[in-house]
Amino acid sequence: MRRTPRWARWLVPLVLLIVWLGVGGTLGPFAGKLGEVATNDQAAFLPRDAESTRVLDAREAFDQSETVPAIVVWTADGGEGGKQVTEDQQRTATRAVAGLAGHPGIVGDPSPALPSEDGEALQSVVQLEPDLGDELPVVLEKLTKAAGSVPGTEAQIAGPAASQADLSDAFAGIDGLLLGVALAAVLLILLLVYRSVLLPLLIILGSVFALGLACAVLYVLADRDLVRVDGQVQGILSILVIGAATDYALLLAARFREELAVGGDRFAAARAAVRRSFGAITASAATVALGLLALLASDLTNNRALGPVGAIGIVCAVLSTLTFLPAALALLGRSAYWPATPRAEAPEGRGVWRRIAATVDRAPRKVWVTTALVLTALAAFAPGLSAKGVPLDEIFVNEAPSVSAQETLGRHFPGGSGNPAVIIADAGRAGRVVEAARGTEGVASAGTVSASGRPGAGEPLVVDGRVRIDATLAAGADSDTAKDTVQRLRARLHSVPDANALVGGYTAQQYDTQRTAAHDRTVIVPVVLGIILLILVLLLRSLLVPVLLVATVGLNFLATIGVSSLVFQHLLGFSGTDASVPLYGFVFLVALGVDYNIFLMSRVREETLRLGTRRGVLRGLTTTGGVITSAGVVLAATFAALMVIPLAFLVQVAFIVAFGVLLDTLVVRSLLVPALVVDIGPKAWWPSKLAGAKDDGTAGTAREDP
Repeated sequence: MRRTPRWARWLVPLVLLIVWLGVGGTLGPFAGKLGEVATNDQAAFLPRDAESTRVLDAREAFDQSETVPAIVVWTADGGEGGKQVTEDQQRTATRAVAGLAGHPGIVGDPSPALPSEDGEALQSVVQLEPDLGDELPVVLEKLTKAAGSVPGTEAQIAGPAASQADLSDAFAGIDGLLLGVALAAVLLILLLVYRSVLLPLLIILGSVFALGLACAVLYVLADRDLVRVDGQVQGILSILVIGAATDYALLLAARFREELAVGGDRFAAARAAVRRSFGAITASAATVALGLLALLASDLTNNRALGPVGAIGIVCAVLSTLTFLPAALALLGRSAYWPATPRAEAPEGRGVWRRIAATVDRAPRKVWVTTALVLTALAAFAPGLSAKGVPLDEIFVNEAPSVSAQETLGRHFPGGSGNPAVIIADAGRAGRVVEAARGTEGVASAGTVSASGRPGAGEPLVVDGRVRIDATLAAGADSDTAKDTVQRLRARLHSVPDANALVGGYTAQQYDTQRTAAHDRTVIVPVVLGIILLILVLLLRSLLVPVLLVATVGLNFLATIGVSSLVFQHLLGFSGTDASVPLYGFVFLVALGVDYNIFLMSRVREETLRLGTRRGVLRGLTTTGGVITSAGVVLAATFAALMVIPLAFLVQVAFIVAFGVLLDTLVVRSLLVPALVVDIGPKAWWPSKLAGAKDDGTAGTAREDP
């Protein structure tokens, strides 16, 4: 057999390394530029065909110029005038905001300062330009300064404009901060686990290259409106790529170390490592990518956006792992693990994983029954997780000015002030619709909107034979009571003959999103499970083992949700979660969690072909235990980094995925799955030939092509 020339063996990895260094140098900056093509428009978080979305589209015709309202609320500071605002203060407040008319960023004339029924507060609505971008904080600062000139009062800014500013602050610097925290966590864990200097740096470098490539591809696609990126999706992308690339790299690096310890030739070891880990890595990536693409079936735009964005990130992570890392390892050889020295593992393993394998082997049924009962007990708390949406005062996990201002507004004005239910109806039936709206339980007031943009301030503005009616709800716009009012309002207005009334607005959007998210779960969850099951069947060439793996991962998800419900309510103080949190948690946790079972069972199958089922399971557990646990800890740490963004949604998703990955790694993959397969024996591989082999260590008669 002709031997490959020495120069040729060096050439391929050297070329690959140069290519990736070029990719990192030219495309790496796109990781920081992706925010330039990101958007956070309101419609992206709404169902495509819901009634509230149709209202949002229809109301644009009534806006003489597109605006974003800022609501100024003044409260008496309890000085000489006590808690009551005076007429002088009201006149001063009106003059203060009126003086802003014509200033850059201000649209039209601010409304007069109107007193609350209790006489303790004033409010004025100031319309701002919708696309102020970085200028929004400047305009709000100007508004705050003007409003603060009213003696004896404290001024605050509430409304959509203030919330938008706080949201922008939450995502400010997300690129550098999130990436820095995630990479620091990964690097620290790898240094502690592997006690190697170069290997962690190689793995980090490969994940950064993958992220840079993904961001460059997505920048081009988003700039051409082919994909959609928002701050939420952008944050998840960074974590997903870093975590996945690190996981895949750890598996390949561990296999390279094994091959290097046995054979000694760095180039042959690199080829063998890629060949033997290729199936597990690509199958794992396929479960995540296809699971994310299942989000395309969602009726929520931001859910659908995450599908292709996440899938592109996973493809880039796999590409980096299977090309850059093997090239670097082949060129460095044993030096990649310095100061550690690669050694061949004893067949029975060593240390803690040998003891765990011995425990599983000694009493497999006791192990899997005990772990299954513990997980089932935790899963019993899963129904306690409320996914009805997060109240406005819980959207941010830290103190946000817009939230404090909204709370003040709600104490002195009807709960729905600033967030009215928006009704679009035929102009000829406007009177009947207004009357019906006012007579609906839970509605504080209702009136047709005039050309000035305010209800009840003149003749109704008629556009294409339709009018807009604003109905202020008595309860807080984010409350369950307000959502019940919207249902009653819709039922009553839909019964008005020939009115063709549609009810939208903030509360209706929350209600429609909640219902749509529940529907999405019933559609997407079975699709994701079906995708995972199919990939496992193709990889393991069995039916029973894949079914068991899917069942155990599902049980792990339910147990995680049970623990999350307790933590969110009793430790973190959340009264509920965003409607999409359970779906995001499911897709990430199940798709990523099954990765570790794929890593384990693909190795178990390989060993079973030589050793039989029992010894194959134990050998697979001991050889993969360390690397899979490391991968799980790293992935949990990277997702936990999302908690640096002070948004309840991302904090909740981060906890669910981080805790669930650890539970899956330490319990499901280490104890439950191996014990189940050992207890069932060769029949677990039904209907492959392995199911008929004797479990005595002589499985040669059942050998199949790996």
